[in-house]
Amino acid sequence: MPYIKKAERFDMGKIVQKMADFEVCANGDLNYILFKYCKYFIPQNYNSIKNYLGELNECVEEIRRRLLTPYEDNKIKENGDI
Repeated sequence: MPYIKKAERFDMGKIVQKMADFEVCANGDLNYILFKYCKYFIPQNYNSIKNYLGELNECVEEIRRRLLTPYEDNKIKENGDI
């Protein structure tokens, strides 16, 4: 994941905090926000859309690698492997 510079994290953190304040979750809220942003603010050409999709896919992989895999590994330790 291409981490953003520390100087930019504070401002980006404000956006994340605002999403938390609105209790944005993965029940359609997040999908709506990301799609609407893409629809209205990403240039509607092949490369821009392709790059946006690439960013979203990399986010999925980072969530899998850093959040889901440790969870799964812990459950294997707790309950045994298949």
